[in-house]
This record gives sequence, C-alpha cells and structure tokens, in this order.
Amino acid sequence: MRTYNILVVDDSIFMRKIITDLISEDPQFRVVATAKNGIEAVEMVKTLKPDAVTMDIEMPLMNGLDALKKIMSEQPTPVIMLSSLTQEGARETIIALERGAVDFVGKPSGSISLDLHKVKVLLLEKLHIAVKTNAAKFSANPIRSTIFEKLRAAKEIIAKQETAALAELPNPAKPVTAAPSQVQQLVAIGTSTGGPRALHQVISNIPADFPAPVVIVQHMPPNFTKSLAQRLDSVSALHVVEAENGMVLNNGCAYIAPGGYHMMVARNGPGMYKIYLSKEDPRNGHRPSVDVLFESLLPLKELKRHVVLMTGMGSDGAKGMLSLKQAGAITTIAESEETCIVYGMPRAAIELQCVTHILPQQEIAQQLTQAVIH
Repeated sequence: MRTYNILVVDDSIFMRKIITDLISEDPQFRVVATAKNGIEAVEMVKTLKPDAVTMDIEMPLMNGLDALKKIMSEQPTPVIMLSSLTQEGARETIIALERGAVDFVGKPSGSISLDLHKVKVLLLEKLHIAVKTNAAKFSANPIRSTIFEKLRAAKEIIAKQETAALAELPNPAKPVTAAPSQVQQLVAIGTSTGGPRALHQVISNIPADFPAPVVIVQHMPPNFTKSLAQRLDSVSALHVVEAENGMVLNNGCAYIAPGGYHMMVARNGPGMYKIYLSKEDPRNGHRPSVDVLFESLLPLKELKRHVVLMTGMGSDGAKGMLSLKQAGAITTIAESEETCIVYGMPRAAIELQCVTHILPQQEIAQQLTQAVIH
C-alpha cells in the first residue's frame, strides 16, 4: 500500500498539531513537514515535492491565496484549503478554488470533539481525491483574472450610471417592474469537485444576450454557494444569483442552488417558470443534488432543454441526464477527461450513452451558445 506525503501549512502551532494528528490517523498519509507561512510553503513544495498540501488562508508574510498561486505556477501540487466558515472566508475560498485548489474543508475549532470528527472525515476523504489528481490540469488553462476584473469594473460603472439616470426621473405613482422573460429554452449544469473553476470558465464566456436561463447545482455547503454566485456575477456578462424559493427564471440570468437545499424548476404559466427549493433528504449523498434538478425538468417538454455535467466525484446527474435525453433534451454535454479534476460525474453519463457532446471545459460555453442561439 502506497504512502502519500502531505505538507501542512498553518500559522498556528496549535492548528498544525491538530491537522497533523487528524491526517496521521490514516495509514496511507504521512505528514512529511509543516510550514507556518506561505513563503515557507512555496519553498517546501519545491524541495519536498509532497503529494498534497493542506493550506490555511490567513497567514503572515505570504497568505494562502498568494502561496497557492505561486505553487500552481512553479510546482503544481494538489492543495486542500482550510477555510473559515465566515462570509469573508467563503469569498476567499472561492478565489482559491479558481486559482487551482482541489477542494476545501472548514477549519476545525478544536473545542468540540464532534466538530473535529466531521473535519477529519471530510479532510481524509478529500485528501484521497487530491493525491490522485493531476495538478498540472489546474495550471494548464489559467484563468485570466485581469480580463474578469475589467469586466467587473465595467458592470459596476454601468450599474452606477443606471442608478444615476433613475434618480433623475420623477417618482412614478407605483413601482414599475420589468416583465419576466418568455422562456423557451433552459440550460441546466451539474458539477462538484473542481466545479467553481469549471463554472468560472463556462459562465464567464456566455454572452449577456443569452436567450435562456441557466440553472446550476454545485455541490457546496451553505454560505459558500452565495459567495460563488457573487464571484461568478462579478466576472460574467450574465446576471448570477444564489437561487431563492419562488424566484422567476429570466433569460440571460444564472441561478445557483443554495447549499443545503435541493433546487427544482416548475411551470408558472405560459412561457414562465419558477424555482422551488426543498429540504428533502439528500440524494446520492448530496443536497443540492443534480439528479433532483434534472428530474424536475422532465415534465417541461415544451422547453428546449440543454444539460451539462462537469467535473466531480460520483455519478450524481448521470441518471437524470439519461432520462432527459430520452425525454427529448436537445443537448447533453459531458466535460472531457482532459480538463476534469475528477472524472466521475461526466464519465458516469458517458457510460450510460446519453451524451451528445464530450468537450473540454473551454469549449462548453461556445457549444451552449451555438445550441441555444442558432
């Protein structure tokens, strides 16, 4: 049985001890060294070449985000982020996942044994995934953040101009609301491990005039899905939000299932559709579940449906995609193995022979745009 070498990075000696002890409970892992800041981490990755790294975000001298960026550019290595469960921690975690982190685990508090047990199970599970991934994939197709930052700045300027223009208009007797889009097509996307980076690639390349709503299930805990929606909105021409119960779907908008809830779509009148959220039991070990979303689209045969499965462990969404294909879905796309961080969910769909296109991550948006607009 092979033993994998792990580097633990955290500025707290207490946390380094806790994390080392948790990892050492698995006989397949050996903590080869620890580092107390990003500078040490970068150097140790170069010299020790560990199989995986656990990385804190907030550290002196060089934080985890900057260290991750250097590691992925100089010595690509699978990294699991140890994240604070605060809103700020969630935002930083999303950025880390975009920069190449395989996944993340909430930082243990160290005060409650149940908390530590949950963290141990998750951390070991995700380390087993990490040590088997090819980290070079993370750096092979880097995200061009300068372009995205310019787009975000442009969106902020437009929003301010619209606000200023509205302020100059006389107040109407009652508020005027825009009529919901007449929806004739719909795109549904499911993803898991490696998904935030994949979604960044796909959603940011869909045009603003996209004549369909996009509904997304990303396996992720509460709070993090809100940060993911905010991040994608800042880098995309689409309007991206975390879904709410009863929200009406509009063309040119993307809706991310909130962590802890299943998301479904139902008819709400001619050409109108609403989102419904549910706390029903997890499916395939997940809530939200991709299969639950896909199955909710089965009765909506008047819609031209386009469905996508991207990187992720397991098979969530594969059976739902098969059912949709049999029910007349126009497009069924599976991300190809060459760009998947974990080639589980797409492979399960391909094995069911329900996929019309097998595409690398960077070609999915173009195929969706062609399918929906043409």
